[in-house]
Amino acid sequence: MRKMEFKMERQGLLQEGNRVTVTEGVLPSNYYYTIDPSLAMSGNFPFRERLRAKEGIVTAIEEKERGFYVIVEFDEEEEKDEKNQY
Repeated sequence: MRKMEFKMERQGLLQEGNRVTVTEGVLPSNYYYTIDPSLAMSGNFPFRERLRAKEGIVTAIEEKERGFYVIVEFDEEEEKDEKNQY
């Protein structure tokens, strides 16, 4: 399973257990993801960390100092960074 964090601007747009779909956006050297329909947005990911799954399940919603963050679990393996393996 792969977990990703998305920033949600307003409380109550999503709930734990919701099945969500994401749209992929492309920047010159990164990808970013938006939970449809524009409910929350991820940070930027380098090309080597591209998300393959387009559907996931909301596993947690956290309120932090800077707003609300949604944790979504996708059915794919996270790639290990070979430099950081123990």
